[in-house]
Amino acid sequence: MFTDSHCHLNYKGLVEDQPAVLARARAAGVTRMLNISTREREWDDVLGVAEREADVWASVGVHPHEADAHPDIDTAKLVERAAHPRVVGIGETGLDYYYNHSDRNQQQKSFRAHIAAARETGLPLIVHARDAEDDTVAILGEEMGKGAYTGVIHCFTASDAFADRALALGLYISISGIVTFKNAKDLQATAARLPANKLLIETDSPFLAPVPHRGRRCEPAFVADTGRFLADLRGESVEQLAAATTRNFTDLFAKVVA
Repeated sequence: MFTDSHCHLNYKGLVEDQPAVLARARAAGVTRMLNISTREREWDDVLGVAEREADVWASVGVHPHEADAHPDIDTAKLVERAAHPRVVGIGETGLDYYYNHSDRNQQQKSFRAHIAAARETGLPLIVHARDAEDDTVAILGEEMGKGAYTGVIHCFTASDAFADRALALGLYISISGIVTFKNAKDLQATAARLPANKLLIETDSPFLAPVPHRGRRCEPAFVADTGRFLADLRGESVEQLAAATTRNFTDLFAKVVA
């Protein structure tokens, strides 16, 4: 009974084979999937999948790579689209200083607009953070001071210190298939100690396929492989890990119904 808390079912590599991708996920025991949007032109298609499929939910947001291309996406637009009953989260949003595909100031402006939308709607924020730990935590903390909101650091690969700072703000942390990679020792050490009530798992498919699928197109069914690895890493049964991460998902994404 796994939950894939972050996937891109409308991305090339999955969208062409979407019915079969969903069927394989269900056969692997994946009972819920959150289909993430990264740019405005995706919103209708991402939402359409959630409308068709009872076990798929949707988010609305603009990825930091796309911030320059979306200067008109403000809090009001996000709040308006988030009113749809199948939209359960705001994002993905955040900061990416590794690629710098968008101006850093524009990334920060977009990030704050998304946080305001999360605060206003009560929906959790889905945070992308790469090579931007200090600014990410600073903005999250400043905005928390304006009023509480919930959220998750998705595809976590950052430092122990970043994990602790995110947890101190009440955020959840989601682990992807990267944790199964042989060279991910630091991430494995962090994942092993994360609080059981703040842990999610994801695929970020079609990217980052876990071992034993590394190098292949990733898909939601593979969250079960990440879950099995993570359970062993943490000294838990697969059933315990699956139940805890699914419960955490529905606690955080409270708009999701069984």
